[in-house]
Amino acid sequence: MNVTVFGATGAIGSLTVAELLDRGHTVTAYARNKSKVPATWGDRVRVVVGEMADAAAIDSAVAGADAVVSALGPVLTPGEQGHRLTEGTRHVLDAMQRHGVRRYVGHATPAVWDPRERPTWQTRLIRFLPKTFGRRAYEEIRGMTDPVLVSDLDWTIVRFIRPTDGPKLGRVRSGFFDTDKLGFAVTRADIAAFTAAQVDDDTYVGRAPVISN
Repeated sequence: MNVTVFGATGAIGSLTVAELLDRGHTVTAYARNKSKVPATWGDRVRVVVGEMADAAAIDSAVAGADAVVSALGPVLTPGEQGHRLTEGTRHVLDAMQRHGVRRYVGHATPAVWDPRERPTWQTRLIRFLPKTFGRRAYEEIRGMTDPVLVSDLDWTIVRFIRPTDGPKLGRVRSGFFDTDKLGFAVTRADIAAFTAAQVDDDTYVGRAPVISN
Protein backbone atom coordinates (compact mmCIF):
# COMPACT_ATOMS: atom_id res chain seq x y z
CA MET A 1 0.00 0.00 0.00
CA ASN A 2 0.98 3.64 -0.38
CA VAL A 3 1.10 5.09 3.13
CA THR A 4 1.58 8.72 4.09
CA VAL A 5 3.05 9.30 7.55
CA PHE A 6 2.75 12.56 9.46
CA GLY A 7 5.18 13.13 12.30
CA ALA A 8 7.50 10.89 10.33
CA THR A 9 10.78 12.16 11.81
CA GLY A 10 9.68 11.93 15.44
CA ALA A 11 10.78 9.25 17.88
CA ILE A 12 7.81 7.00 17.11
CA GLY A 13 7.20 8.24 13.58
CA SER A 14 10.64 7.31 12.27
CA LEU A 15 10.29 3.83 13.75
CA THR A 16 6.86 3.54 12.13
CA VAL A 17 8.29 4.44 8.73
CA ALA A 18 10.90 1.70 9.16
CA GLU A 19 8.21 -0.83 10.10
CA LEU A 20 6.09 0.10 7.10
CA LEU A 21 9.06 -0.31 4.77
CA ASP A 22 9.84 -3.70 6.31
CA ARG A 23 6.25 -4.72 5.60
CA GLY A 24 6.66 -3.84 1.93
CA HIS A 25 4.65 -0.64 1.86
CA THR A 26 5.57 2.47 -0.11
CA VAL A 27 5.96 5.46 2.23
CA THR A 28 5.55 9.21 1.87
CA ALA A 29 6.91 11.03 4.92
CA TYR A 30 5.71 14.49 5.90
CA ALA A 31 8.37 16.41 7.81
CA ARG A 32 8.68 19.94 9.17
CA ASN A 33 12.46 19.94 9.05
CA LYS A 34 14.35 18.34 6.17
CA SER A 35 17.53 18.14 8.28
CA LYS A 36 15.81 15.61 10.55
CA VAL A 37 15.12 13.17 7.71
CA PRO A 38 17.20 10.03 8.43
CA ALA A 39 19.93 9.38 5.87
CA THR A 40 19.07 5.68 6.05
CA TRP A 41 15.82 6.34 4.19
CA GLY A 42 17.76 7.14 1.04
CA ASP A 43 15.47 7.10 -1.97
CA ARG A 44 13.13 4.53 -0.43
CA VAL A 45 10.91 7.23 1.10
CA ARG A 46 9.25 10.15 -0.66
CA VAL A 47 9.65 13.19 1.59
CA VAL A 48 7.33 16.18 1.61
CA VAL A 49 8.53 19.11 3.73
CA GLY A 50 6.02 21.51 5.23
CA GLU A 51 4.40 22.94 8.33
CA MET A 52 1.14 21.58 9.69
CA ALA A 53 -0.47 24.87 8.63
CA ASP A 54 0.50 24.27 4.99
CA ALA A 55 -2.68 22.84 3.48
CA ALA A 56 -1.19 22.64 -0.01
CA ALA A 57 1.85 20.63 1.10
CA ILE A 58 -0.34 18.31 3.15
CA ASP A 59 -2.61 17.81 0.15
CA SER A 60 0.43 16.89 -1.94
CA ALA A 61 1.54 14.35 0.66
CA VAL A 62 -1.89 12.70 0.85
CA ALA A 63 -2.46 12.54 -2.91
CA GLY A 64 -2.09 8.96 -4.12
CA ALA A 65 -2.14 7.41 -0.64
CA ASP A 66 -4.08 4.30 0.32
CA ALA A 67 -3.73 5.06 4.02
CA VAL A 68 -2.61 7.85 6.33
CA VAL A 69 -0.74 7.36 9.60
CA SER A 70 -0.46 10.21 12.08
CA ALA A 71 2.37 9.77 14.57
CA LEU A 72 1.94 13.37 15.69
CA GLY A 73 1.96 14.22 19.37
CA PRO A 74 1.70 17.50 21.28
CA VAL A 75 4.88 19.31 22.28
CA LEU A 76 5.26 19.54 26.05
CA THR A 77 8.01 22.16 26.09
CA PRO A 78 7.25 25.37 28.02
CA GLY A 79 6.18 28.32 25.94
CA GLU A 80 4.54 26.32 23.15
CA GLN A 81 1.48 28.23 22.03
CA GLY A 82 -1.55 27.54 19.90
CA HIS A 83 -2.91 24.26 18.59
CA ARG A 84 -1.00 23.68 15.37
CA LEU A 85 -1.58 19.91 15.39
CA THR A 86 -5.33 20.40 15.69
CA GLU A 87 -5.23 22.72 12.69
CA GLY A 88 -2.94 20.38 10.79
CA THR A 89 -5.16 17.38 11.42
CA ARG A 90 -8.08 19.25 9.90
CA HIS A 91 -5.98 19.82 6.78
CA VAL A 92 -5.09 16.10 6.72
CA LEU A 93 -8.74 15.04 7.00
CA ASP A 94 -9.79 17.52 4.32
CA ALA A 95 -7.09 16.19 1.99
CA MET A 96 -8.18 12.61 2.66
CA GLN A 97 -11.73 13.51 1.72
CA ARG A 98 -10.61 15.22 -1.50
CA HIS A 99 -8.50 12.27 -2.56
CA GLY A 100 -10.84 9.51 -1.40
CA VAL A 101 -8.46 8.07 1.20
CA ARG A 102 -10.39 6.17 3.86
CA ARG A 103 -7.86 4.41 6.13
CA TYR A 104 -6.52 6.52 9.02
CA VAL A 105 -4.36 5.34 11.90
CA GLY A 106 -3.52 7.84 14.61
CA HIS A 107 -2.13 8.11 18.14
CA ALA A 108 -3.62 9.37 21.38
CA THR A 109 -3.65 8.70 25.11
CA PRO A 110 -6.51 7.25 27.15
CA ALA A 111 -7.48 10.87 27.84
CA VAL A 112 -9.52 10.05 24.73
CA TRP A 113 -12.07 7.31 25.33
CA ASP A 114 -13.02 4.62 22.88
CA PRO A 115 -16.62 5.23 21.72
CA ARG A 116 -17.78 1.93 23.25
CA GLU A 117 -15.60 1.96 26.35
CA ARG A 118 -16.97 2.45 29.85
CA PRO A 119 -15.04 4.88 32.09
CA THR A 120 -12.85 3.28 34.77
CA TRP A 121 -10.74 4.73 37.58
CA GLN A 122 -7.74 4.54 35.25
CA THR A 123 -9.39 6.48 32.44
CA ARG A 124 -10.76 9.07 34.86
CA LEU A 125 -7.30 9.56 36.39
CA ILE A 126 -5.58 9.69 32.99
CA ARG A 127 -8.07 12.29 31.81
CA PHE A 128 -7.94 14.34 35.04
CA LEU A 129 -4.15 14.70 35.17
CA PRO A 130 -3.55 16.27 31.74
CA LYS A 131 -6.67 18.42 31.99
CA THR A 132 -5.31 19.78 35.26
CA PHE A 133 -1.55 19.88 34.70
CA GLY A 134 -1.12 19.82 30.92
CA ARG A 135 -4.15 21.58 29.57
CA ARG A 136 -2.71 22.64 26.22
CA ALA A 137 -1.42 19.15 25.43
CA TYR A 138 -4.79 17.69 26.43
CA GLU A 139 -6.59 20.13 24.16
CA GLU A 140 -4.28 19.20 21.28
CA ILE A 141 -4.88 15.48 21.75
CA ARG A 142 -8.64 16.00 21.82
CA GLY A 143 -8.51 18.46 18.92
CA MET A 144 -6.55 15.98 16.82
CA THR A 145 -8.71 13.00 17.71
CA ASP A 146 -12.32 14.13 18.14
CA PRO A 147 -12.84 14.99 14.43
CA VAL A 148 -11.55 11.53 13.49
CA LEU A 149 -13.89 9.75 15.91
CA VAL A 150 -16.97 11.39 14.39
CA SER A 151 -15.83 11.00 10.77
CA ASP A 152 -16.91 8.28 8.36
CA LEU A 153 -13.29 7.18 7.84
CA ASP A 154 -12.03 3.67 8.49
CA TRP A 155 -10.08 4.90 11.48
CA THR A 156 -8.08 3.33 14.28
CA ILE A 157 -6.66 5.35 17.17
CA VAL A 158 -3.78 3.63 18.98
CA ARG A 159 -3.73 4.80 22.60
CA PHE A 160 -0.81 4.45 25.00
CA ILE A 161 0.16 5.90 28.36
CA ARG A 162 3.89 5.75 28.98
CA PRO A 163 6.15 5.26 25.94
CA THR A 164 9.65 4.08 26.78
CA ASP A 165 12.93 3.63 24.96
CA GLY A 166 14.35 0.22 24.23
CA PRO A 167 14.12 -2.54 21.65
CA LYS A 168 10.94 -4.00 20.25
CA LEU A 169 9.77 -6.67 22.68
CA GLY A 170 7.09 -8.11 20.43
CA ARG A 171 4.81 -8.68 23.41
CA VAL A 172 1.95 -6.21 23.21
CA ARG A 173 -1.32 -6.31 25.08
CA SER A 174 -4.12 -4.49 23.31
CA GLY A 175 -7.68 -3.86 24.34
CA PHE A 176 -9.89 -1.67 26.49
CA PHE A 177 -9.81 -0.68 30.13
CA ASP A 178 -13.25 -1.93 31.04
CA THR A 179 -12.68 -5.46 29.67
CA ASP A 180 -8.95 -6.19 29.34
CA LYS A 181 -5.91 -6.33 31.61
CA LEU A 182 -3.55 -3.59 30.49
CA GLY A 183 -0.37 -2.03 31.79
CA PHE A 184 1.07 1.46 31.54
CA ALA A 185 4.45 1.23 29.78
CA VAL A 186 5.12 0.28 26.16
CA THR A 187 8.26 0.72 24.08
CA ARG A 188 8.20 3.18 21.22
CA ALA A 189 9.41 0.38 18.97
CA ASP A 190 6.36 -1.71 19.87
CA ILE A 191 4.06 1.27 19.36
CA ALA A 192 5.54 1.68 15.88
CA ALA A 193 5.15 -2.00 15.04
CA PHE A 194 1.54 -2.09 16.25
CA THR A 195 0.73 1.11 14.36
CA ALA A 196 2.22 -0.16 11.10
CA ALA A 197 0.30 -3.42 11.45
CA GLN A 198 -3.03 -1.56 11.60
CA VAL A 199 -2.65 -0.13 8.10
CA ASP A 200 -3.93 -3.30 6.43
CA ASP A 201 -5.66 -4.95 9.41
CA ASP A 202 -9.34 -4.23 10.07
CA THR A 203 -9.48 -5.71 13.59
CA TYR A 204 -9.69 -2.31 15.24
CA VAL A 205 -11.45 -0.27 12.57
CA GLY A 206 -13.68 2.19 14.39
CA ARG A 207 -11.98 1.45 17.71
CA ALA A 208 -9.29 3.04 19.87
CA PRO A 209 -7.37 0.21 21.55
CA VAL A 210 -4.92 0.81 24.38
CA ILE A 211 -1.60 -0.99 24.06
CA SER A 212 1.06 -1.86 26.64
CA ASN A 213 3.84 -4.36 27.12
